Amino acid sequence: MGKIRVKTIGDEEQEQKDKLKAEKRAEAKKQAQKAAGVDVEEKEKTAETEVATSESKPEKGKGYIKQAASKKQKRSQKYLEVVAQVDKMKKYSLNDALTLLEKLKIAKFDETVELHINTLEKGISGNVTLPHGTGKEVRVEIANATTDPKHVDDLVKAIESGKIEFDVLIATPDAMPKLARVARVLGPRGLMPNPKNGTVSPKPDEVAKKFAGGQINFKTEAKFPLLHMSVGKVSFGDKKLAENIKAAVAAIKSKNIKNVTLKSTMSPGIKLDSATL
Repeated sequence: MGKIRVKTIGDEEQEQKDKLKAEKRAEAKKQAQKAAGVDVEEKEKTAETEVATSESKPEKGKGYIKQAASKKQKRSQKYLEVVAQVDKMKKYSLNDALTLLEKLKIAKFDETVELHINTLEKGISGNVTLPHGTGKEVRVEIANATTDPKHVDDLVKAIESGKIEFDVLIATPDAMPKLARVARVLGPRGLMPNPKNGTVSPKPDEVAKKFAGGQINFKTEAKFPLLHMSVGKVSFGDKKLAENIKAAVAAIKSKNIKNVTLKSTMSPGIKLDSATL
């Protein structure tokens, strides 16, 4: 004989009362959240979406939950104040842009001045000696297998171990086979010697002096027609910066340039009128 469940009179009525009380408490909680400015319906939808998202993606580990989106980076109040001074729809003459750039300085250190150039096509490269240098000390290393093959061997070993203590590497042609061993390390950093940019030469000492004196290489990004160049420091002043910028643009050639943006390390970009460069 099976078990017989005895239902006490009044149980059903009590369950109904308890249910009504729970619904009232839930409604009161919603009203309190709304009064505090919480969008309850949106919150519930978001929670449902997050659960659905986490369930639809493969598990990457115990307790793993992937957030839907990262928080946007907040700008400082100082940056917001200076960005308001730049008309994003306007193209400034070089003189006006440099005058404005000085007003946009917010960092305590001497900011680097940069050119960001959209070119008409990829594959544009070359070098230029800026009249006043970049303001940065350039560390030049020479790999001369003709006069000092041991130094080249030691240099290759240092690079293989991750020790790179130079900004420019100049090599003689006979040093290139040895440097080929570290091409995968130097190449992505733009440090691999190349005849096209003048860093492979039978007279490396003469080339090294040029780079130490302000010569810089430029090359568009691998996948996009974009150039990025440092052309000095804010402390240079308008005159020196203008001469450096004009020298850089002349080396790239106006016919290859679509538009130019000027900025310092911490400032917003200023669009330049190419006719004034």
